[in-house]
Amino acid sequence: MYKNLVAALAAACFISPVSSQNSSPAVTAKEPLKVGFVYVAPLTDAGWVRQHDEGRRAVEAALGARVKTTYVENVAEGADSERVIRDLAATGHQLIFTPSFGYMEPTLKVAQEFPDVKFESITGYKTAPNVAVANARYFEGRYLAGIAAGRMTHTNVAGYVAGFPIPEVLQGINAFALGMRSVNPKAEVKVVWLNVWFDPTRERDAAMTLFNQNVDVIAFHTGSSAVMVAAQERGKLAVAYHSDMRKIAPDAQIVAVTHQWGQYYTQRAQAVLDGSWKSGHVWGGVREGMIKVDGFGSKVPKAVQDEVLARQKDIAAGKLHPFHAGQAVLDNEGRQVIAKGQTLIDEQILKMNWLVQGVQGKLP
Repeated sequence: MYKNLVAALAAACFISPVSSQNSSPAVTAKEPLKVGFVYVAPLTDAGWVRQHDEGRRAVEAALGARVKTTYVENVAEGADSERVIRDLAATGHQLIFTPSFGYMEPTLKVAQEFPDVKFESITGYKTAPNVAVANARYFEGRYLAGIAAGRMTHTNVAGYVAGFPIPEVLQGINAFALGMRSVNPKAEVKVVWLNVWFDPTRERDAAMTLFNQNVDVIAFHTGSSAVMVAAQERGKLAVAYHSDMRKIAPDAQIVAVTHQWGQYYTQRAQAVLDGSWKSGHVWGGVREGMIKVDGFGSKVPKAVQDEVLARQKDIAAGKLHPFHAGQAVLDNEGRQVIAKGQTLIDEQILKMNWLVQGVQGKLP
C-alpha cells in the first residue's frame, strides 16, 4: 500500500484517461509479453494484495497466450522492492506493476536503468517517460459504506482502524463519516491509528478495543482481514475493504468496498502489445469501474441496499460527490473546511489534512 508521509503527494492531480507521454512501438516478438507484479504483503484470500492479484488473473484471462505473468509477494518497501523490481526488469519483463506507495521511488530508479521497460506505479504520483501512475477514488466507496453503516448502527458509534495518516486514509475516514451523518446526524466515528499497513494481530486488537468503546459497526484501512474476523467473533457489524469478505465474516459484513484492477491492468498490457502505451496519470473511481460497493450481508434490509446502490449510481452519473457541502462542513476542531455549496476539487482532496466533524480524536 502506501508507506511514508510524503507532502508532495498533494501536488499530484490525477486525470482519466491516461494522458500522453512517450508512446512505444508494438511488441512484435513471438514470445509472450512478460508482465511482473510486486506485492507488498503476503497473498491471502482477501485484501489489498488479493485484489491486485485478481487484476493479474484478469490479464491472463483476457489476453491468454499473448502474456505471461509473474508475481513476487511480501516485498518490503525500500531496498527489497528495488532489488525485486530490478530483477524483474533484468529477466525480460516488459511491463511491471508496483502497487504500493512506498514502491514509487524504487520504481523510478529502476526505470531509469531500463528505459525500454514500462512501469506502472500504482498509488504513486511521479511519472517518467516509461513510468505511469494510477490510483482509485476509494473515498467514493467509503461514503457509500458510511450510508450503510449509518442506517445499521444502534449505538451511533462507528470504529475505524487506520494505517497511516496520509491524505488517502483521511479521505476515506472523512467520506465514511460524512456518509454516515448524511443519514444519521448523531453518528460519530472513533479512529485507532496503527502506523502500519499489515499486522493482523494489531489490527484485531485495535478492533477489539473499539468494540469495548460502544462501537457496533467498524471499518478499516489496513491490509488484512483481521478486523472482519474480530467483528465476526464479537457479533458486531463491519465494512469489508479491498475485497468481499463474507466468507471470512458471514454474519458481520454489511457491505464491501472492493477495488477492481482487472480492466485497467488488461488495458495497459494490451497497450504495450499494440504499441499504444503512454505514460500519464489515472485517478478512477465508481464511474470508471475501479471502485465498487456490493457484497451486502444478510442482515442488511433491502431498503438500505437499494439506497446505497442508488447513491452509487448517482456518483457514477456525477450527481453526487462525497465532498460537496449542502451546508458548511466543519472539521472536528470547529473550522470550516468546505463552504456551503462548495465541492472540493481534486487538488484539495489530495491535500486533505483534517478530520471532519463527528470523527473523534486528532491526527497523530
